[in-house]
Amino acid sequence: MPTLLVIDDEPAIRHAFQRAFRDGDHVVRTATTAAEGLAEFARDRPDVVVLDVHLPDATGLDTFRRVRAIDARVPVVLVTGHGTTDLAIEAMKEGAYEYLLKPLELADLRQLIGRAAQSSRLMRTPALMPEVEPAPVPGDVLLGRCAAMQEVYKAVGRVAGQNVTVLVLGESGTGKELVARAIYQHSRRADKPFLAINCAAIPEQLLESELFGHEKGAFTSAERKRIGKFEQSHGGTIFLDEVGEMTPLTQAKILRLIQEQRFERIGGSETVQTDVRLIAATNADLEQMTEDGRFRRDLYFRLNVFTIKLPPLRERGDDVGLLVDHYLKRFGHELGKPVAEVEPAAAAALRAYPWPGNVRELQSVLKQSVLRMSGSALLADFLPEHIRNPTAVPAPAALGEGGAFDWDQFVGGRIGAGSENLYAEALERMEREVLVRVLKHTDGNQLQAARVLGITRGSLRNKIRALGISIARSVWSDDEQGDG
Repeated sequence: MPTLLVIDDEPAIRHAFQRAFRDGDHVVRTATTAAEGLAEFARDRPDVVVLDVHLPDATGLDTFRRVRAIDARVPVVLVTGHGTTDLAIEAMKEGAYEYLLKPLELADLRQLIGRAAQSSRLMRTPALMPEVEPAPVPGDVLLGRCAAMQEVYKAVGRVAGQNVTVLVLGESGTGKELVARAIYQHSRRADKPFLAINCAAIPEQLLESELFGHEKGAFTSAERKRIGKFEQSHGGTIFLDEVGEMTPLTQAKILRLIQEQRFERIGGSETVQTDVRLIAATNADLEQMTEDGRFRRDLYFRLNVFTIKLPPLRERGDDVGLLVDHYLKRFGHELGKPVAEVEPAAAAALRAYPWPGNVRELQSVLKQSVLRMSGSALLADFLPEHIRNPTAVPAPAALGEGGAFDWDQFVGGRIGAGSENLYAEALERMEREVLVRVLKHTDGNQLQAARVLGITRGSLRNKIRALGISIARSVWSDDEQGDG
């Protein structure tokens, strides 16, 4: 449970935080002076600090700088009154996470502290490679013994200590964020901030402001100056997930930042110098996007200095069993339901399923199954229906000639399975179905199929390999249940 330390001499502010988090999802500790707060911080390192910039025994940025000197990775949220905005902005430049103006809005407060706690967890929870170092049950683990995963571990080891841009490629749910965190935690910047931004989750009109900041009055809702993430994380690392979703304007600014380590805020003319390491990730085909003109070729080359490719779970063989054992121990520990053994029928069903949502889907299925358990053994009956009976959710290429994919059944099955990645899963299934149909139409001729699809032969070849489609005298997919 995340711990929040509130350092403020106003009883009303401390009470507001106690009230905002009274549902018990955060532990709230308070202090009324800088000395008391710093002692509490040093004694029991919290996940997030909320700090008033005017305290009885300290003013200005002194307390903030002393907190940062103890541990620069802990997000610090400043609470400011009237006339202190300039001071808060200066602190943001020095790495503060955010600042709030009094009076506080509880809804905004909860949302902000939640984001800060998540950022703190990403920095401080180890992303371990168990072949290299021991893996505690509660940790986040890059687990796998297949050849492809061994190459991932070697790649992380090669690049972590180098101050170069890294591009992590892989399908949704394969663990790209874990790889980024492992690179950060084994780098020379491990004692500095790590911020993760999902470019697909932020509206395009807000993403540029989130990254680069803006000046007051830069656009209609810009009521105050904002410091962006690249300025906040000076000296640290930024992870940009789903970089293929960036607009051309944002792409241009990212390119300049990589080249020169400087940028301008929206609506400003001042050049801001920064020092950040960039790790980018995507499940998109950036090479094809450059050919289509949807992604800047020069930016692609800048991002592609060192590439790490994560294999999909369906191509990792016996790693499924390793992951099942690890996550059953972890979820059993978390939920108070230790799992002593996995019934052979359950183990066989888990190995046979194609896992279109990859490790993220496996985690969701196992957590659901542990919650359903009675006793200490995971029986097949505790698994979701679509895992026990794969025909309940048709495989994407399991089509007879002239057959039709049942999208209603697929979507209903994935919702029933508790999917949290349905959009990506549906896109992958659609892509596999289209490719298999076209390749069957061309009798496996890739040149003709690429022409029909309107893509290059190289891109088609990459998709065939990534989607597990095989071509011999007939065309089929690895997770096709029929004869092909």
